Amino acid sequence: MSELAATSPAERAKALIRLTGRLTELFETETGHFEARAPHKAFDLQDEKMQLANIYRRETHLARNDPERLAGLDPELKSRLRAQVEKLEAAVQRNGLVVESLKTITEGLVKAIADEAARQRAQNAGYGPDAGRMGHIGAIAVNQSA
Repeated sequence: MSELAATSPAERAKALIRLTGRLTELFETETGHFEARAPHKAFDLQDEKMQLANIYRRETHLARNDPERLAGLDPELKSRLRAQVEKLEAAVQRNGLVVESLKTITEGLVKAIADEAARQRAQNAGYGPDAGRMGHIGAIAVNQSA
């Protein structure tokens, strides 16, 4: 499903309100898991979050290109939709800040480990009877897609 099943602008707006509400909940829950230092718990949210985000993206694109999709809405319904979208945008922004912080921390940890491995390797380098024996230091990989 890539679009909401709605036959009128009012139905579409109500469906968008439900969709953005659920998407907001998912982002807030995910952010909570990240802040609680339990990012593994956010894994189960990803499928639903991505599916709903794709529908939301598609609906907003269609509404931008065809204003009739949400034309003639009752002012109260339009206000509810706008408020829900603003709430979603705030949740997405907060989530992004937390994810960026986690990324910075993770990169710092990986760099510290790599620096220590390099320091130990350099300490063992040399020739002669006083030289340390070169130990095996495993590979370190950084996932740039995170």
